Amino acid sequence: MDAHELKTVHLFASLDDERLARVAASSREIEYDKGARLFDQGDPASSFFLVREGMVKLFLLSHAGEEKVVELIRPGHLFAEAVMFMEGARYPVNAQALAPTRVIAFSNAVFLGLLQESPPLALRMLGDMSRRLHGLLREIDELTLFDATDRFCAFLLHEMRGADDSGRIVLAATKHTIASRLSIKPETLSRILAQLRDEHILRVEGDTLVLLDEDALRQRLAP
Repeated sequence: MDAHELKTVHLFASLDDERLARVAASSREIEYDKGARLFDQGDPASSFFLVREGMVKLFLLSHAGEEKVVELIRPGHLFAEAVMFMEGARYPVNAQALAPTRVIAFSNAVFLGLLQESPPLALRMLGDMSRRLHGLLREIDELTLFDATDRFCAFLLHEMRGADDSGRIVLAATKHTIASRLSIKPETLSRILAQLRDEHILRVEGDTLVLLDEDALRQRLAP
C-alpha cells in the first residue's frame, strides 16, 4: 500500500509525507483463502490490519468449542489496532477469513514510534478507540434492552446502508455466523426470518434478503 493510498485511511490522514512513507515501508499485503486463520487468541500481536477485500471474522471459543462471533470486519476497516496498548500485546480473539481476503498488515512497533512523535496522530487514535468503545457500549445496551427479533431488525437496518434501491441485502456471512454475532441461536434466527416473511416485511432468497417494508421494520424498533 503506497503513501497516497494510506492518506485515505482515517487513522493516517494527519501524517505528513515522511511519516506516511515510513508506515508504507513497514506494511505488507497478505492474501488469505476462505477459512484461513490470520491469528489465534494468545498469539503475540506484532501487527494490526486493514481489510482491502473480503471479510474477517473475530471470534472467541468456549471451553466446549462453541463459537461466539465478536465482530465482522469489512473492507476499508481496521482491526486489532488497540491490542498494541495491551499488557503483553497478545491477540485477545481469533481472526478468520470468511471469504478470499486481502489485508494490509501494519507494524505495531513502527506505529507506536509515530504516536510518540505525532500528537495529532495520538489524538486521532484516541478518538478512534473512543468511537469503538461507544459502539461496544451501544451493543451492550442492545443486548440488554432488545430481544432477539429487535437485534436482528437493527442488524437489517444497518445492512440497508449498503443496499441498492431494490432493497436487496446480500448477506456477506452465513446465517449461523450472523446469529452468533447477534447472540441469537441459529434456530431462533430461522424463526425470526419466518416471522418477518409471514408479516411481508422481507423475502428470503437463499443468502439474499429482500426488504419489502422498511417502515414496518423501523416501527418494530420504535419506542
